[in-house]
Amino acid sequence: MDTLPPVAPPMDSPGAIAPRRPTLRFMFSHPAHPIALGFGCGLSPAAPGTVGTLWAWVVFVLFQPDLGDGAWALVMLGALAAGWWACTVTARHLASADPGAIVWDEVIAFWLVLWLVTPAGGWEQFAAFVLFRYFDAAKPGPVAWADKLFKGRRGQAVGWAQGLGIVFDDLVAALCTLLVIALWRWL
Repeated sequence: MDTLPPVAPPMDSPGAIAPRRPTLRFMFSHPAHPIALGFGCGLSPAAPGTVGTLWAWVVFVLFQPDLGDGAWALVMLGALAAGWWACTVTARHLASADPGAIVWDEVIAFWLVLWLVTPAGGWEQFAAFVLFRYFDAAKPGPVAWADKLFKGRRGQAVGWAQGLGIVFDDLVAALCTLLVIALWRWL
């Protein structure tokens, strides 16, 4: 497994590294970057999280019919492990605890939502998309708590806890989405 580069000095120190904006060149400069950036979705100049979630939806629709529940469980575990690593490394390289360009967290979380609501028609999947984007972007209640849980302080080096935090708040947003859908189906 790749090790993280040396810890950057605090942001307010003379040798501090300013947060970077990813480019196509950056995306291909390390194996973790394409994963964390959702294979280019995170490079979108507008709403990269929404673009990443749409990409996740398309990939799910294409592969879901060919994969059973056991295979999806393995895909989810692999995507989560690879995502934690990739998000941590990429956030470290971008010198930011939770860069907006990192969208693998949306991909994993929305795959989880779609996997658990299936079978679901197009309108139900669309409703799941809208709900998930709401919980992920607005961060009400438990999502805001999860978002703050692993955040580093300004100037603190990005470590494995921050990488977990990048993914964790989106998993909580997925759980909130699933709870609303379960309540909707129950009523």
